[in-house]
Amino acid sequence: MAKGSVEVDSIRCKGCSICIEICPKKVLGLSKESNPKGYYFVRPEQAEECTGCAMCAQMCPDVAIKVWRQAAAQ
Repeated sequence: MAKGSVEVDSIRCKGCSICIEICPKKVLGLSKESNPKGYYFVRPEQAEECTGCAMCAQMCPDVAIKVWRQAAAQ
């Protein structure tokens, strides 16, 4: 199974939560702190669960998410 990692640009993120809802592994959550624009941004909360499917990045209207995937060692 592939393993992924997700990175959220906290400055670009406006906290719309679309990525949180679409993630099949529930990797993302809202931060308790706000960015300089006053938005509570999304951050990885269970990063170890990320499979690298990139659904979050595809759905992000602010292009604030990058996802990397690597194949698991066999």
